[in-house]
Amino acid sequence: MERGAPIAAEEASPGALPGAEPGRQQGGRRLESGIRARTRALEQDLADRGPVLVAFSGGVDSGLVAALAHRALGDRSVAVTAAAETLAGEELDHARRLAAEIGIRHVVTVYSELDDPEFRANPRHRCYVCQGMRMDRMLELAREGGFASVCDGTNASDPGPDRPGLRAVGERGVYSPLLAHGVAKAEARCLARALGLTVWDRPANACLSSRIPHGQLVTLPKLRRVEAAEAELRNRGFRMLRVRHERSAARVEVGTAELSEAERQWNGIEARLLELGFEGAVLDPRGYRTGGADAA
Repeated sequence: MERGAPIAAEEASPGALPGAEPGRQQGGRRLESGIRARTRALEQDLADRGPVLVAFSGGVDSGLVAALAHRALGDRSVAVTAAAETLAGEELDHARRLAAEIGIRHVVTVYSELDDPEFRANPRHRCYVCQGMRMDRMLELAREGGFASVCDGTNASDPGPDRPGLRAVGERGVYSPLLAHGVAKAEARCLARALGLTVWDRPANACLSSRIPHGQLVTLPKLRRVEAAEAELRNRGFRMLRVRHERSAARVEVGTAELSEAERQWNGIEARLLELGFEGAVLDPRGYRTGGADAA
C-alpha cells in the first residue's frame, strides 16, 4: 500500500466472516492486507524515529500511536499524559487503563494551565496557548529522558481553517505520524480495532475549557462544575455529550439520537445541574456539535 493511501472507512471490521459470500471474503482479505501494510509502514516510521515519547490523552488517535510505538520500539517508547486542570479525572483514569492495556510505560506530568493569565482570559487562540504549554512539557520530558522524538495523535481529518492548537504542535517540531501517513479519523478507528484496542469506537473528546465560550474566563470552579455535570450525564447512560458553561448557566448537548431520552430525563438532569451550582440549565434541541460553545 502506498504511503497515504486510505483504507476504506466503511469496512471497519477486518477479516472475513465464516460462511460469508466469496466476494465479501475477497474484500475482507484485501482490507486485512491493507491494514497490515498500513500498520507496518507506521511501525517502521516510528522505529526509525525512536526512542519515542507519545503525547497521550487516552483517545483513539493517541492510543493508536502509543500502541504502534510500543509494537515498534518496546521499552524505547513511553506514553505521557498531561494532567492539568482541564483534564477530567475520569479521562486520566481512562488513559491509565488504556496504557496498561497497550503495555506501554505511562507517565503522568502535572502542571497548571490556570497559572497562565493568557489561558485564563480564554482568547480565540486558547488552544494555541494550551497546546503550546502541553507540548513544551512533552519536549522537556523527552530531553530529560533521552527520547529522540515527540509524537502526537493528530490525524488527517484534524487540519482545518481555524485550528490554532495544531499550529502550536507544528511550530514545536512534534511529529504526527497519522497525519504524515494520511490516516483520517475513520481509518484510525479501523486500525485501532484491528490492533484490538478497546478504545477504537470511543467518542471524541476535548479538554474541559472547550465548554466555556471564548472571552469568558476559565476558572477552576467552572471546570469542576462542568466535569461533575458531564459525569452525571454519563452515569445516566448518555454517550455523546457536552455541558457548555455559559456565564452562570449550563447548556446541555447530547447526540441527536439521544435527545428524546434527554428530554425524558430532563427534570432530574436539571435538578442535579442546579445542585452543582449552575444558576440555570437548558437542553439544546440541536444536539451535540463541535464548536458548540461559541455557536449558541
